[in-house]
Amino acid sequence: MTGILNRTDRDIAAAAALLAAGELVAFGTETVYGLGADACNAAAVAAIFEAKGRPRFNPLICHYATEADAFADVEDNDTARRLAEMFWPGPLTMVLPRRATCRVAQLAGAGLATLAVRVPAHPVAARLLQAFGGPIAAPSANRSGHISPTSAAHVLADLGGRIAAVIDSGPCRVGLESSVIDLSGAEPCLLRPGGVNLEAIEAAIGKVRQPPSSPTTSNLRSPGLLESHYAPALTLRTDATSVQRGEALLAFGLPLPDARLLFQLSAARNLNEAAARLFEGLHWLDLNAPGHGLTSIAAMAIPHSGLGRAINDRLTRAAAPRD
Repeated sequence: MTGILNRTDRDIAAAAALLAAGELVAFGTETVYGLGADACNAAAVAAIFEAKGRPRFNPLICHYATEADAFADVEDNDTARRLAEMFWPGPLTMVLPRRATCRVAQLAGAGLATLAVRVPAHPVAARLLQAFGGPIAAPSANRSGHISPTSAAHVLADLGGRIAAVIDSGPCRVGLESSVIDLSGAEPCLLRPGGVNLEAIEAAIGKVRQPPSSPTTSNLRSPGLLESHYAPALTLRTDATSVQRGEALLAFGLPLPDARLLFQLSAARNLNEAAARLFEGLHWLDLNAPGHGLTSIAAMAIPHSGLGRAINDRLTRAAAPRD
């Protein structure tokens, strides 16, 4: 039975105690809900993989209360410090070399010489990290490959009975996972677009290299890079210009005609609003479309700029062929 905790000091302390005992606790961040475990406890980290059904080769992001705490486990550099100054706390993850003194279990980084770290901005996440007093490994709190959760209800629907507790942390302001930038090589490389857009990152540090379009399982340096990911149960078609028979509509702006069921990401075509509503919309259509006799989703085109890059990344992976 998964317990539901609130945002009180007492419940935050109870969540920290569960983490210290090696249990799994889901909590809200500004991006999506994370499935947390003591990052220094290999057995607890392994339990994340078991609960999610997650491939062992896929590394996790470790969350820290402060910049100083994060850089105690990884080797920072001028670029990392500049990005931390600009975007931490916030939806940016940096991949950096592990220090020899790094406390984090090797499994959390998939055995790599690097580690993905970030300082979240959500007040519940910040309070939990302070109460726990150490790094928390936390991928999205859903079964591997499923739609990411942006509410406690989404977590319970996917992981209820598999984890000790979820802190009902309220809404996720950004609604998309963090941007991930690899700073371990000769030049910065954006591994995953997300809550901090590429334009803002490049304004801070200069040109950023783009990742390979289809990384292999042997060179994954970040979560969220598998070709099929974030997938609803229904099949998804992107860049739709019409609604076909049997399709529900994921709308952006003026809806396409003939849609029997639709979820509007943003009537005003606001990318911030669309990003915050994306996973909510996929969850809602997954739940409601079958009752209308619909078996798939048509997603309208999203501009490839700003947060649109991250939205399109998630939609492309959600639409990818599944094994």
